[in-house]
Amino acid sequence: MTELLRSRTEPVSSYELVVIYRQELPQEKIDVAVEHISNMITANGGVVDAVDRWGKRRLAYPIKQQLEGVYVLFKFTAGSSVVRKLTDDLRISESVLRHMAIKPDA
Repeated sequence: MTELLRSRTEPVSSYELVVIYRQELPQEKIDVAVEHISNMITANGGVVDAVDRWGKRRLAYPIKQQLEGVYVLFKFTAGSSVVRKLTDDLRISESVLRHMAIKPDA
């Protein structure tokens, strides 16, 4: 039974992930966090297509008493289990204000 589960392949889809980091984080910590997310995607069998750093922007409404945040957009191809791992990891991160992963073709 375990061999059957190991040999099972997961369907792959394109995803976009937007992460909003706290504005007071130094650029070095944001770079490390972006690298961490990229490494998580590739380590779990995904492919990072693009990373767009939008920079500091004003939020539409205050989140955790913050009025601005640093936006980063990840475009990648992976299975749904990778997205679940990413969202679990981002949910507990104190440096992340918000995150959202979507399928752009859905």
